[in-house]
Amino acid sequence: MEEGIIKRYTILDTGVEPLRNIQRLLNDQEYDRLTATGYGRYLAQTHLNCPVITEIKAYAAGADFLFPGCRTVLDIGGQDSKIIRVNNGKVEDFEMNDKCAAGTGRFLEVMATTLGYTIDEFSQLAAQSADTVAINSMCTVFAESEVVSLIARGEDRRSIALGLHQSILNRILALMGRVGFEEKIVFAGGVAKNRCMIHLLERKLGKRMLIPEEPQIVGAVGAALTAYHSQDSPITLNHRGVHVSRGRVRKERSE
Repeated sequence: MEEGIIKRYTILDTGVEPLRNIQRLLNDQEYDRLTATGYGRYLAQTHLNCPVITEIKAYAAGADFLFPGCRTVLDIGGQDSKIIRVNNGKVEDFEMNDKCAAGTGRFLEVMATTLGYTIDEFSQLAAQSADTVAINSMCTVFAESEVVSLIARGEDRRSIALGLHQSILNRILALMGRVGFEEKIVFAGGVAKNRCMIHLLERKLGKRMLIPEEPQIVGAVGAALTAYHSQDSPITLNHRGVHVSRGRVRKERSE
């Protein structure tokens, strides 16, 4: 980020050597300040001597930057799901599902593989199904066994896929019920690329989701803002001018 404008971003799998991946990302970069967030933030802090910010605060700041005035952030990522109530980019309250893979992107990846689909096929074919097969197990391991049994019983794989999306929807709705939510609602994280999940959420809530053009960088944007605001001089950001005119990281759905 430079002068309030997102200049570049890169997305990599964490992999088994996250520190080496961090160093690879930074090798060809020039920067004045660096802030780390996410599960590996303390690893980065230890080796790069940089400040850190929690994911919750980073997502609140990043979502408000991309969609000024947003009040709720729903993040469904690979390792956890979270609902954050936001006011002027600050956290009012939040709930997380971070103790179990159920309700996360990892759950969807495992189930897609079990059904013999790519993650894109999984979303597309679930959305095409007219029927739903209920999934009773929320645990990823037990749900996988249940899916195998359903396949052996001859159930339509598309209906199973829709049932798995519904099971995540129910878990997310429970989180949202505990925290509460208001419009504007920003949907972030890798699962925000899942068209079936977007449709189910919007239909159930009766509200439109605001989807960043790249939903996986919202936390990184918040961390970059934190580094940016750590400069001595005050900064005024023209959110709308940057992101509407450039059209690089903000996209409001019109469907």
